[in-house]
Amino acid sequence: MQSIKFLLLKAGWVLLSIIPLPIMYVLSDGLFYPLYYTGRYRRKITRKNLVASFPEKSEKEIVKIEKRFYHFFIDIFFETCKFVTISKEEIGKRMKFTNIDDINAILQQEKSISLYLGHYGIWEWVSSMALWLDKHAVSGQIYHRLHDRTVDKLLLQSRGRFGATNIEMKETPRWINAHVRNQQVTITGYIADQSPRRSNQQHYVRFLNHQAPALTGTEKITKKYRFEAYFLDVKRIKRGYYEAEFVKMHEDPQNLPDFELTDIYYRLLEKMIRRQPELYLWTHNRFKHASIIKQDFYHQ
Repeated sequence: MQSIKFLLLKAGWVLLSIIPLPIMYVLSDGLFYPLYYTGRYRRKITRKNLVASFPEKSEKEIVKIEKRFYHFFIDIFFETCKFVTISKEEIGKRMKFTNIDDINAILQQEKSISLYLGHYGIWEWVSSMALWLDKHAVSGQIYHRLHDRTVDKLLLQSRGRFGATNIEMKETPRWINAHVRNQQVTITGYIADQSPRRSNQQHYVRFLNHQAPALTGTEKITKKYRFEAYFLDVKRIKRGYYEAEFVKMHEDPQNLPDFELTDIYYRLLEKMIRRQPELYLWTHNRFKHASIIKQDFYHQ
């Protein structure tokens, strides 16, 4: 039954993906009204996140961001579907990595890289980065397995079609250690803005007007293996077109105090979100273990 479900879902996904993106965006515009006004999908948590994150903004400004986010949220669905069959040529035009040569120069020096990402922009398209990386380097991306195994399997196939390796979160230390032991150069992407379980809450960061628990595993791996640390700064240029810049987080991350690299990541992430707030994934309850910071204290 699982195999049949997978084949049916994949067939439907492929059929949807061959629709040209301009037509997809027409469909996206049409779906906005029933999703936002009728279905009200996760409107309560989205509004709560926005109000708490931007106390300086008026209700009118919050609603404007909220509507832009839901327009973009539907676009993400179609763009994710499109990634199943999009060509190398088209993805190269739509997802540009502006300083990929700098990254390749580091990889050619036999230095591995930890790449910090966020739930921002069309992160599914970021895996196309493997197309432009030095071929002797292994491109990996950490993922959290979905409860629906059929959807999970389909997404993994999509994410890996341009050469990136998918690594389940719990397998990360083993995967990293194996490549270090075999002297293989890697660039590994971590979507690191997830909320840790209570038992794993070691460090709190100031993030979007919250005192929030942060995952610190990426920092520990980076320091242990003396990897370079980069942040991927993403911009949406226009509908269906993105640019990503690799930002060096520190010249010597191994000698930073504990958790400072994590703090740098969250500062860069917040700066990116404030630039285009509608591109962040506001529907997730990522502040469930966080506390709101008083505005005067937060902006000191």
